[in-house]
Amino acid sequence: MISYVHFPVLAVMGIFLGAFLEEIFGVHNKAARQGILVATTGIAFLLICALVKPVMFDGEVISYWMGDHVPVSGYAIGIGYEIDQLGLFFALLVVTTSLLSSIFSLRYMERDGMLGRFYVLFLMLCGAVLGLTLTGDIFNLFIMIEIMTFAAVALTAFRGERGFALEAAFKYLVLGSMGSSFTLAGIALLYLQCHTLNMAQLASMLHGNMTPVSVFAFGLMLTGLSVKAFIVPFHTPAADAYAAAPTCISMMFSGMVNKAGVYGVIRLVYVIFRAIDLPAMQVLLAIFGAVTMFIGVTMALAQHDFKRLLAFHSISQIGYVITAAALGTTLGLSGALFHAMNHTLFKGLLFLCAGSVLYSVGTTDLDRLGGLSKKMPQTTICFLIGAFSISGLPPFNGFASKWMVYQAIYAKAVESGNFLYALITVVAVVVSVMTLASFIKVTQAVFFGQCPVSCAGAKEVPLSMRIPMWVMSALCVITGVFYNQVEAWFLRPAVSAAFNVTHYIDVMMGEGTAAAFGISNVKAAAASFSYWDPILWLLLFVVVMAATGIVIITGARERGRILTPEGAEEDGKYATFFSGEKSLPSHVSGSDLFWGFKHDWKSYFRVMQGAHSGIINDYALWVVVGGAIITLWLTVFVR
Repeated sequence: MISYVHFPVLAVMGIFLGAFLEEIFGVHNKAARQGILVATTGIAFLLICALVKPVMFDGEVISYWMGDHVPVSGYAIGIGYEIDQLGLFFALLVVTTSLLSSIFSLRYMERDGMLGRFYVLFLMLCGAVLGLTLTGDIFNLFIMIEIMTFAAVALTAFRGERGFALEAAFKYLVLGSMGSSFTLAGIALLYLQCHTLNMAQLASMLHGNMTPVSVFAFGLMLTGLSVKAFIVPFHTPAADAYAAAPTCISMMFSGMVNKAGVYGVIRLVYVIFRAIDLPAMQVLLAIFGAVTMFIGVTMALAQHDFKRLLAFHSISQIGYVITAAALGTTLGLSGALFHAMNHTLFKGLLFLCAGSVLYSVGTTDLDRLGGLSKKMPQTTICFLIGAFSISGLPPFNGFASKWMVYQAIYAKAVESGNFLYALITVVAVVVSVMTLASFIKVTQAVFFGQCPVSCAGAKEVPLSMRIPMWVMSALCVITGVFYNQVEAWFLRPAVSAAFNVTHYIDVMMGEGTAAAFGISNVKAAAASFSYWDPILWLLLFVVVMAATGIVIITGARERGRILTPEGAEEDGKYATFFSGEKSLPSHVSGSDLFWGFKHDWKSYFRVMQGAHSGIINDYALWVVVGGAIITLWLTVFVR
């Protein structure tokens, strides 16, 4: 009987083997293609789930040296896999997303050609992200990032007959390669200083030994991983890629690819460099997270395409995760991990609903949709569950994790006395209100209202596409209602692993290694999470009422206005960044429920339109400038 110690490697190698078998047997045989796909992702799911008891419940950390190349004279010379509670938490998200996406794709992709090659790339993407979360070697992490990036680029371009798919893939290729280059440069500098690539050994050697070289490497790697997480200002390829890729791939981008970047940032900041205790590190990440939240949701409000709107919301929700992780508290990291998990569930569900609409009707243009609730009732119910979850309405999971994030930021504001965190608390609540407003717009545009002629033939999607939606809908409810069990079984062990690295180091490098470098455990207190907090409830009520008043007052002078050709904007390629681009009989069209509000914010949206120019040189400059800011900040404030 094979020991569970081998399960992580078998899961990763099994997925890559499945990709190889798809190329041999799946190119011309549909049954073989689908069988290999589901069997591969299903086995990986079972293998990773089998680790929950020994790792999550019993607290074991699993180490596995490839080829049995164990450390020699205190130095790691081989590639090691190390699975602690933090890595397993993200691995569970990966295998769940992979399995559900593979089932959904069976019927969704049947109208496309070259599916054998598609599933080769599909499984390469799954294997790379899973390997990234399980590896204990920083260069092996880079290899997985490279496989992930190029598989994602090819999958973005898969429907190349659509011109924007090739453009989106090219943007992803350029910016993804820049992120990989930053990461590799940082790894090279770390190797120059420490002469090792093992994460556990790096964590021990960098403790109290931050030189200018290692700080510079830190900045480069943090930039590269932020590109993979699509944090603003590194987010620009995400919206195009999510919209252009087949929906089962968009679900994977949102559910696990950006989580790979988030995992990398947390592993880097909490474990390898242990810099999260530095106030400057917390402020830097909190600002990036808050800006990501706000820009993502405002850009989503202005979209006219279902999938593109979801893409910007995905960026916005990652802002919550980064902001909470930036706090450096157990409650903050618990909220970050909880929201990362919930984002995988509700955003994956919403993308599947968008894919179902596209499969049934043939478009995701909000102005060409409507009245689908009667023709696709099951999809409508699933969508509403996802919309309620992402908007933070109780008792769905989004409310529980957002409420945990609100409490964590508010507690940090009180503890530190820093006004910045009080401001970020308000921003987080406002973003949640704007998210709800955005999904009111989508609900009205897609599922309710009048049914246009183009949607007259719509019908419910096949069973194999509905099953993943049912599963994710159920999980959105279950994880919201039983949040205490989620916190006890999954969040608390993962948070403890992030704060207490001595066991992580000693398992990989030998007992006593951490103590030899002067590293001791930090007692990670249990997250003090209360579902009922009167102060925050009052803040939430005040902010919601204020936001509602702003919408009513600022849009009053435009209410009932009839658009004229003279007032219409040019209907160009990037006109979807703000409203009023076509002459319509009323300003309340499917995608313009809040036209008056957006009109009065037109100066802001013009700035956003100019920033999102669609020019790859501009986006590359954003990456360079963002990386320079991060590196300079760390150089000045991190010692």
